[in-house]
Amino acid sequence: MIRRLALVILVPAVLVAALVLAYLASGPALQEAVRGSIIRHFRGQGEAIRVLNPVPLATRLGEKGFALGQPVVLRLFKEESILELWMARQGRFDLALSFPICRWSGALGPKLQEGDGQSPEGFYLVSHRQLKPDSSYYRALNIGFPNAFDSAQGRTGSFLMIHGDCVSIGCYAMTDAGIGDIYAAVEQALARGQKHVPVHIFPFRMTDENLKRHEASRWSAFWRNLAEGDRLFHTGNRPPRAYACGERYAFAIGGEAPAASCPAITAW
Repeated sequence: MIRRLALVILVPAVLVAALVLAYLASGPALQEAVRGSIIRHFRGQGEAIRVLNPVPLATRLGEKGFALGQPVVLRLFKEESILELWMARQGRFDLALSFPICRWSGALGPKLQEGDGQSPEGFYLVSHRQLKPDSSYYRALNIGFPNAFDSAQGRTGSFLMIHGDCVSIGCYAMTDAGIGDIYAAVEQALARGQKHVPVHIFPFRMTDENLKRHEASRWSAFWRNLAEGDRLFHTGNRPPRAYACGERYAFAIGGEAPAASCPAITAW
């Protein structure tokens, strides 16, 4: 009996470990297929991740004074495992809804190379071309990694998404209910004229206390640079434009812009 129980526990674990190793060893062309194999392994082991909210998103937003089609910004915090949906009203963005991030991969810090299993950090833009309504993970948004800043640092990677199904290898995995709401808000905003949706991804809340707590990290300077963009967002509650200026992001609000040698972060 004990031997059978051990096999029940160990065999699935060995299978998942083998799939993860296959993912890390494969090139971009095979990684999407390996991800799908891992997703199929976990499907059926947690039906709750696919239960959609019985209250329509439009109703929940309306109760807070928002409406589908208003411009949106997505803000993600790794350490807290929270994705925030901010929506525009009266010339500024306010927090509309928050969603738990089911899983993200790796450790605090940016993604460096293809296959490192690390979830990105930084400033990204999503256009209509980056939506995946037919995703194997219910719904998905490609965040646009690598952006101009990532590429300037020699960082590589592909298929980096915010998606459903609660399983992640380098992505930000939500419940299906969560990604359903997020996807609908982004899709409607783009359909109503928003050119691209900002996606800001942070290692943690960019407070002075958290920055000090992590000041011994090799990524401390990078995170303080991200904090500059976070502070600008909270100045007037409007997302700044982000630019790749050498080894740093530069930011601007309104018509301002840094040097011409700093390319803007763009959507695909």
